[in-house]
Parts: sequence; structure tokens; C-alpha cells
Amino acid sequence: METINGVLSGILMPVLLMGAGIWFAVRLRLFYILHPVRFCRTLADAHKGGGVSPVRALSQALAGTLGVGNMAGVATAIVAGGPGAILWMWISALCAMSVKYVEVRLAVEHRRSSDGGFFGGAMYYIKDVIGKKLPALGVAAGGGFAVLCMANSLLTGNIVQMHAAASVFPWMPPLILGGIIAALSFVIACGGAGRVSEVTMGLIPFLSGAYMLISVVILIRNGSRIPGVLQDIFSAGLSFRAAAGGVTGFAVNRAIRFGVTRGIFSNEAGCGTSPTAHAAANTKSAHHQGCFGIFEVFADTIVLCTMTALVILLSDGIGKGMDGIPLTVYAYTVLAGKGAGIFIGVSVILFAFATVICQTQYGTVAIGYFTQKKTPQRFYLILCAAASIFGTVISEGLMWQTADLIVSLMTALNVGCLLWCAKREGAFIMDKEKQK
Repeated sequence: METINGVLSGILMPVLLMGAGIWFAVRLRLFYILHPVRFCRTLADAHKGGGVSPVRALSQALAGTLGVGNMAGVATAIVAGGPGAILWMWISALCAMSVKYVEVRLAVEHRRSSDGGFFGGAMYYIKDVIGKKLPALGVAAGGGFAVLCMANSLLTGNIVQMHAAASVFPWMPPLILGGIIAALSFVIACGGAGRVSEVTMGLIPFLSGAYMLISVVILIRNGSRIPGVLQDIFSAGLSFRAAAGGVTGFAVNRAIRFGVTRGIFSNEAGCGTSPTAHAAANTKSAHHQGCFGIFEVFADTIVLCTMTALVILLSDGIGKGMDGIPLTVYAYTVLAGKGAGIFIGVSVILFAFATVICQTQYGTVAIGYFTQKKTPQRFYLILCAAASIFGTVISEGLMWQTADLIVSLMTALNVGCLLWCAKREGAFIMDKEKQK
């Protein structure tokens, strides 16, 4: 598995994601960067009225990305790939913004309606667009992605989240914590997308705001040291001269690999999961919701992941044998006090809970691709609850290797289909009228 991940994550993912991102960005004329005022106006004027608002859909999508990816994912990237991994996380995020726009826009354009609302996701636009020319391939590709989406929901959506949550407070029995969250998530997930979005809308803005506030206070207090940290990030990530061979070259390769893969794990751009949440929004147009997809990547990786990375690198935690959530909690405790460390620990559990219910909903929608019967969906919810409990005791090495493999496979399939879809439908081409 490690060998396969080395090829997928170390070669295929950086080339595919960043290559597609650059191409999409050029075809989109970088409107979200060159016209920031117009972009913000689009976000403010996106709600069509009634139903699930674009902001609520964004909150649900952020619930599936914020938390463990920003904390454990960033810490793991730094430990595995060095400070340079953060640079490549930034680069991959800038490229991934355009990819996120395309996948969200396609999800809205190809969604289905049911009971006055909407549902959809990557598996539906993959089936629709590829199926126009090759019906059998469209059904197979859509079904294959739906299977990967269900597996991803069980693993990264439940097991990885609960493993991180269980590592916060060692004195708390992991199985009890897993059982509590499994029961709560099962009840909420049974209520459907509406109940999931209500819970995430209540949790995510508060948790994100408090997390940002603590991080900003730490960064202001240590402002004189930030230039040195940034220098370490850039020097470690751009050592192309030494990349021709030797130990430094190996380090740069690991920085690219873990920066890109942990970036995907954090913002989910390209892997095709968050379009499931965006597809439910009652938005004025697919373009409007696509802009919220861009904002999702910006808020998740450029803002929150950067704050986490700077705090970790400002602390003395690197090299002490810690990784993931324990390293992040340690960094905030050292730099902001025990109270901040406790709050970060509680936030990890709440973020993990929000991600569990969000990703469980994604898996339910994926099952709906095959059947709308309630029995398979309820059985899947039981599997998710069991995965949450199992996640508290699983081996960390096996967990991350499997998660990397599933996310890489989803991203490869989805981005490949996005390129196909965009070529067939021109979904990435921004005309001046839509930019207005």
C-alpha cells in the first residue's frame, strides 16, 4: 500500500491536480483573483430564496473538511514532509480553487429534485456527461465513484475523525467516546440532509471563529518570529537545486507529496465529496454556488491550515515524537496556555462530530445512486456508527495509508472525469455575462 501511495500521491496527484487546476484557472480567467469585489458580490447575492441557503450548504461542506484535516492533517504533513509541505499545500490549494469551482458547478447543473429540494454529487454528473457518448461507461464510472465515496465516508469520514478525537484526552476511554458520537451521529443522520445542515450551521461558524481568534492572538504575540518560519517554509519547499539528488531532494519530494495529499484531505478539492453538500443549495445559478466552492478552499486551507501550521512551527513540538492532534494541542498549549489547549481539544471532538455526520450524509447520497430504499441506507448508517467506534482503536499507520489510497483514487477518477466533462460541456469557460 505504501508503494502504491508513493506513486499515486508522489507523482500522479501533484501532476493531475495542479495541472488541471492551472488549466481550469486560465479558462476561468482567474476571475476570483482579478475581480475580488465582483466575486464577493456574487457570494452576497447567491440565495434564490427558500430551501437550503448557499451559506448553509457551505457550512455543511466545511463541516466535512474543517477540523481534523486542519489540525491532524497539517501536523502530519509537517512531520512527514517537513516545513516545505506547507508551501505545497498552499500551491495545491490555489490550483484546487478552480477545480472546486468546476466540480461544484457541475454538481448543481446535474442535480436531481426530490420533495421540493435537491440532491446530487459527483457520481451524478459523471454518469450524465460521460453517459451522453458512452452510456455503459458513464454508469460504471458513476457507480465506481459512488462506491469509493461510501468507502471514504466510512474511513476518512468516520474512522480518521474518531481516531483523532480519541487522541485528545488520554484519560477518556476511547470506546465510550466513540459510542457516544456514534449514537448521536446516527440519530442526526437519520433526519436527512436538513437536520445535518442545521447542526453544522450551528457548530462550524462558532468553532471556526474561536479557533481563528486564538490562532491570531498567538501569531500577534509571536509576530517577530513569523518571518523566520516563513523563510523555513519556502526554503524547504523550493530547494530545487538540491532536488536533483541527495537527502534534500528526497525531502523536497516528500514535501510535495504530503503537502498535496494533506491539502486534498483538508479541503477535499478534486476528490468530489463536498459537491454533494453544495448540490442541495437553492442558489441563483450554478456559477454562484461554484464561487462558494472557491471560498471553501480559501477558508479551509489558505486561512485555517496556515494558522495551524504557523502555530505548530512556532512551538518546540517538532522532533519530540508527537504527530497529528497531540502535536497541535501541545503547540497551542505551549503558546497560549492550558485553557487554549483544552479548548482546541474540545474543538477537535466537535469538529470530528460535525465531519462524521456530514460525511455519513455523503455516503447516504452515494447509496441513493444505486437505490432509494430505506433499508440499505439504514444499514449503511449502522456501518458508519460501527466505524466511528472502531476508529478510536485502529492503528494510525494503517489508517493513514488506507485513507491516502482512497482519497487518491477518488481524486484521480473525479479530476479525470472533470476534464472530460469540461471538454464536453464547457463548464469551465467563463463568459463575461456570467462574470457579471
